[in-house]
Parts: sequence; C-alpha cells; structure tokens
Amino acid sequence: MSAIKKIVIFGASGNTGLATVSKAVDKGLEVTAFVRDPSKLANYLKVSRVVTGDVTNASDVEKAVEGQDGVVIVLGTRNDLGPTTVMSDGTKNIIEAMQKHGVKRVSACLSSFLFWEPEKIPPNMRNVHGDHLKMLDYLKASGLEWVVLCPPHIDNNPNDNTYKLKKEERVGPVISKHDLGEALVSVLLTDEWLNSKVGIGY
Repeated sequence: MSAIKKIVIFGASGNTGLATVSKAVDKGLEVTAFVRDPSKLANYLKVSRVVTGDVTNASDVEKAVEGQDGVVIVLGTRNDLGPTTVMSDGTKNIIEAMQKHGVKRVSACLSSFLFWEPEKIPPNMRNVHGDHLKMLDYLKASGLEWVVLCPPHIDNNPNDNTYKLKKEERVGPVISKHDLGEALVSVLLTDEWLNSKVGIGY
C-alpha cells in the first residue's frame, strides 16, 4: 500500500491538470491544487486546499509543497509556443522545495517528443520541447524519485482505461486527458516506473 496520501498538483487548472485533480480525488487522496487563477478550478473538484501562486516564485511553491507526500507537475504554456523557461524555472523551484521539505516522489507531464530525433520535431514545437528538456535534466539531477510521462497528442475524449505505458518508448499517437491524468497519479503510487521516461498511449 502506498504511503502517499497527500499530493500537490502544479498546473491544476489546465486542461490536463483538471483531469488529474479529478482522478486524484477519485483515488481518495488529499489534493492541494496550485493555480494562478482559482476561478478556473471547476467547482465540482473536491480539493482539500487551493494555493494561489506563481510557479516561478519560490516562496509560493514552497508553501504548496510543505507537508505533502508527493507532487504532480502538469505545467504548460497553453497556446503560447514562443520561447519559454516558465516550465523549467517552475520545476527547479518545485525540486528545491521538495528537497528542503523531504518530499521524495514526483511525476511530471512532458511530451513524446522526448523520444523523437531532434531534427524531426516540428519547428513550432521546438521552444516548448527545449524547456521540457531542461525540466528532464533538472529531475534527473534532483536525487528525487521521479517519473516523467511522455504523452502524444492529448484529446478530450472520455477515458476508457485501455492505455498502455512503456519505459523509454513511444506508445500510440493519442491519449485522452482523463487517462493521462489517471496515469500521472497512478505512477506516483507505485515503484514500477521510477527514474524513467514513460511513453503513454493506446
């Protein structure tokens, strides 16, 4: 039985973030949602706590991480594909807060582009991909128990729980945000996928 009872989800009000929060609550976890704008958290999500803050602000992040058993990172740039360090800067703050407060386990949502040859990545995705690479580097160097999920295209279809996970390998062209959210929580609760990049899809 997992010792993880309390988790904080960073990026909780995003498309995949909301699905992740919902799945974590369904699993009976005490969920802290870290958001910039709490009005974007759907009312039906029965979270234990909402922390409003900026992931690039270390003190905001620390308040959310303290007292947790695990962390889920679902940071994104929404539709902004320009140059960015927001996700990696946020991840660095999260890692430092986890190290300070003895929180060991983290799952993070990156992208299946981590399995692609660099020259084949679509030019419009290269800024976001570059920041994902930095996130991965920070996690690998952290000394934490980390799992990186690498989804393909994320759609809004209902979950059907037929998704597959594979270490260090792409799986399929698409994943539902609901199944992705379920997987982000599930990999946190088991030792099976630790310290690896994990492909997900159908």
